[in-house]
Amino acid sequence: MIHEVDEGLRRLLVAAGVPGDRGDLVFDAPTTQWAARRNAPTINVFLYDIREDMTRRQAGTTEVHDEDGALLGLRGAARWFELSYLVTAWTNRPQDEHRLLSDVLACLVRTERLDPRWLSGSLAELGLSVGLEAALPLSEGRAATDVWSALGGELKPAVNVRVTAPLAGEWTPAGPPVTEGMVLRTAPGAEREASGARRLRYEGPTTAEGEGFAVTRPRPLPSARRRRGEPIR
Repeated sequence: MIHEVDEGLRRLLVAAGVPGDRGDLVFDAPTTQWAARRNAPTINVFLYDIREDMTRRQAGTTEVHDEDGALLGLRGAARWFELSYLVTAWTNRPQDEHRLLSDVLACLVRTERLDPRWLSGSLAELGLSVGLEAALPLSEGRAATDVWSALGGELKPAVNVRVTAPLAGEWTPAGPPVTEGMVLRTAPGAEREASGARRLRYEGPTTAEGEGFAVTRPRPLPSARRRRGEPIR
C-alpha cells in the first residue's frame, strides 16, 4: 500500500506540471550524501512517519461477488494508516527552490483526496477514498529540527503532507460452488443397507445415480376407519 501512495502522489504532482521539465521528482531520503550527488533541480517527497488511525479500526468481513453474483471470497476490514511526507525543493538558488515549492504547495492545498485515476493496485481495487492534507504540523512528538538532525542535514523549508490510506484486509477465497448432492456410503466392510431402509431427503442436484441414499421406505396405507357401532377388530 505504501508504494501505491507514493505512486499516487507522483501522478498528482506530474499532472500539475511539478516539477515538469525543470527537474526530477524523487522519493529518496534527503541526506547530506544524497544532496551532494544531486545534479539537477529536484522535488523530493520523503516519507518519514507511518501511524495507524485507531479511530477507524473495525472488525468483520465483507463478501465479494463477481459480476454474475457468484461469491469470490471474503475480505477482512481495511485498516487505515496516516503516512507523513516531507516535500522539499533542491536547486542551486533559494529563489528557484521557493518557486518550485510554491508550485508544490499550490497543487497540494487544493487536493483533499487522491483522485481515482491516480490510484493503482490495492488502493484502486478497494475503491475507498484516500485523503490528503498539506501544510500541517509534523506528526505528534516530532519537530522539524529532529527530522533534519536524523537525516544529517541542515533545516530546510518543506511542505508537510499527510495521506490517510487503507491497507486491505486479509483475503479468504471462496471454495468452488456445490454442484452435487450429498452421498452417504457405508464404512468399508459393512453391508449395504437394505433397500427398504429410510433415507434422508435432499433437495438439489446430484450425480450419485442412486449410490448414496437408500430408497425411501414406503409408508403403509392407513387402515379403513371403523364405522360407528361396528365392533373393534
